[in-house]
Amino acid sequence: MSLQEKLQKLANERNEPCVSISLNTHRTFPENQQDEIILKNLIKEAENRVIDEYGKRPAAGVLEKLDHIAGKIDHQYNLDSLHIFLSNETEEIIKSTWASRGNVTEVEEKFAVRPLIKAAVRAQEYLILVLTQSGTKLYEALNDSIVGEVREEGFPFPQNPFYITHSDVRSDSKQVDNQIKEYFNRVDKSIVEIYKKSNLNVVVISTADNYSKLLEVADIPKIYIGHDNKNYVSADEHHIVEQAYEIIKAKQKESRALAIEEVKEAVSHGTVLTDLQEIYQAALDGRGDLLIVHQDYEQPVKMIDERTFEYVDDSKEQGVVDDIVSMIAWEVFSKKGRVHFTQQDELLELGKIVLKTRY
Repeated sequence: MSLQEKLQKLANERNEPCVSISLNTHRTFPENQQDEIILKNLIKEAENRVIDEYGKRPAAGVLEKLDHIAGKIDHQYNLDSLHIFLSNETEEIIKSTWASRGNVTEVEEKFAVRPLIKAAVRAQEYLILVLTQSGTKLYEALNDSIVGEVREEGFPFPQNPFYITHSDVRSDSKQVDNQIKEYFNRVDKSIVEIYKKSNLNVVVISTADNYSKLLEVADIPKIYIGHDNKNYVSADEHHIVEQAYEIIKAKQKESRALAIEEVKEAVSHGTVLTDLQEIYQAALDGRGDLLIVHQDYEQPVKMIDERTFEYVDDSKEQGVVDDIVSMIAWEVFSKKGRVHFTQQDELLELGKIVLKTRY
């Protein structure tokens, strides 16, 4: 089941109780040893809240899952955050490459899917082209992981077949360049065919000179969204995707900055909301076009009815929604709006949460 499918399932579940646990984790030893301790503390907190709010007997199924869930997690393979969702019908463990807003336990009648929305909107599929004259490979990647090597449309390409062997001709730099460009032209035409089918952009790992020559012959230069120099010392797949993903993250940060500017420009048109109550109601009505939330912002509330709420200070109080921002983000996201979580402080000129509406 894909992340999008899991998100859809979890966001639509209504149960009593739904337990959501999120914590920041570590990829390496010995730091990941503390993750196990933090998780056990969060599980204990969740158990206490479930018992206090629902009672031992009515919530026996969830309490049993809480009792066993820690033993199902291998912390040696942690990423940057860990998210657990438990109810009578559901047991879901999701590891993410994106940091959590904190180590938190939430107990409600629905799951707190905010971290999954963040992961979903930042999930980036793309292609990595490793371009050399001695052979060219193409990989499909998702964030900082290689999904697989592309083996179609001529990939992987063998070494440049147009290499000039005659020493007199090889001294003519113009002819040499033309032969290199002919090889890259064939690579590019195959890339274009794959792009037509997948709509995936390409990060190029190569020498600066080879990248420049590729762009000269490219039929659709815009599909090549970034470049980094090939590191011949660390040219394995792990290091290649690390290089490429840095470019993707920079592009995503640039996209979030542009989204903030889009909201600022929309203020004068009267389509920007900064009041949390108004934002929630607009999201419910499907009017949310672009939601931007500062990474650390959350707000517990007590619902008065389906459309209104009052602020509370204690998220652990019975009947309180731990974070209304999670609900707002899902309403916007599920109704085809755009959602960004950001640490960029330019947003704070407008507030910690802003919504650009469709009308």
